[in-house]
Amino acid sequence: MSDADDVLGAALPLEYEEDLDPMLDRIGDARCVLIGEASHGTHEYYAWRSALTRRLIAERGFSFVAVEGDWPDCRRVGRCVTLAEGSPEDPRDVLDAYERWPTWMWANEETVKFCRWLRGHNADLPSGERAGFYGLDVYSLWESLRAVVGHLADNRPEYLETALEAYRCFEPHAEDPRAYGRSAALVPGGCAEEVLALLTGLRRPADAGDPAEELDARQNAEVAVGAERYYRAMIGGGPEAWNVRDVHMADTLDRLMEFHESERDGGKAVVWAHNTHVGDARATNMADAGMISLGQLARERHGRDRVVAIGFAGGPGEVVAAPGWGAPMEVMHVPPPVRGSLEEVLAESELHRGLFIVPPEADKPSFLTRTLGHRAIGVVYDMDRDRRQYVPTRLADRYDALCWFRITSALQPLHLEAARRGELETMPTGV
Repeated sequence: MSDADDVLGAALPLEYEEDLDPMLDRIGDARCVLIGEASHGTHEYYAWRSALTRRLIAERGFSFVAVEGDWPDCRRVGRCVTLAEGSPEDPRDVLDAYERWPTWMWANEETVKFCRWLRGHNADLPSGERAGFYGLDVYSLWESLRAVVGHLADNRPEYLETALEAYRCFEPHAEDPRAYGRSAALVPGGCAEEVLALLTGLRRPADAGDPAEELDARQNAEVAVGAERYYRAMIGGGPEAWNVRDVHMADTLDRLMEFHESERDGGKAVVWAHNTHVGDARATNMADAGMISLGQLARERHGRDRVVAIGFAGGPGEVVAAPGWGAPMEVMHVPPPVRGSLEEVLAESELHRGLFIVPPEADKPSFLTRTLGHRAIGVVYDMDRDRRQYVPTRLADRYDALCWFRITSALQPLHLEAARRGELETMPTGV
């Protein structure tokens, strides 16, 4: 049987939201559903990820969405969609205020549409049953430190001086991660001692207060610790910085699941991140390089039967990305997939779009079990070097399901890119 026959025989329809029924059956009683994307700038990935998430929240009672975004920015979105007092009524206002490069990842029409739906869904529920929206990432060092200082000044003044010491340690670097990384390389330890002291204090339970506010303060301190480690590791190169980031995301996810389980009957999570995070690194060449992934850690910590990882793949079309780190966004052309890639196999079947659910071991078609290159476009992209954008993958081990789109279109950003913010690149592809 040819690859094209294998593909067409395994494909399920993916034209309407009702076509996601087999995916919901596959998810079953899982507590954590990780939904990927093969780029940070493709409309189809965002739109279908939103469609599946709406059904998981409305029909399966999932508790929150956690995304590959900064905690403080996403905290403001979360307050809006849960109708917190004093928050804007329209999520667009919050998302349009995103300033950290690359803003288009979340400041886009597709995310606005989902967040408006989520706010409307939550409006009909008691406050304790509303689905949240959070950020998992590690970049917001200075903003998180300022948030901790403000919280402690108002609520836990006994730890305020500890927070100020941490802030003063980072202050000479003028909110420049590269400057801090270079300094820490010359002065072993950097500001690690100061941020760890801050986190130790915030890990102690407060006598009283709003649990959500305490979670916010604790997580901002966790971000400070993780970001300090991340920026220090980036200067040294190698896989350590990537691993610091994905461990931080996995720890944050666990913390959110625990928080929601204690607050309500649930603690069920939907994660939105790039395929390189949600997929299992052990099924790729990332493992050979000493890299781990959020999807791998979730499976190890919660059990393979409680975690479902869903990848996305697409053919030629358009994507929003930048030609260099910190450069303005562009709508770029995505060429046809390279020879020998997963995307080529899927494209040659002439399947317009389809859903693939990994079947039991004995029934897997060969294109799911062979090691094939799988395209990964990050925030930085050069179509002339597209053949470098492929991650060797055993799809059946990396994901539990895959969504395929033969032609892709560009994401719809809310505004032009803001000025460069100086954040460090995390991989050559910027994923």
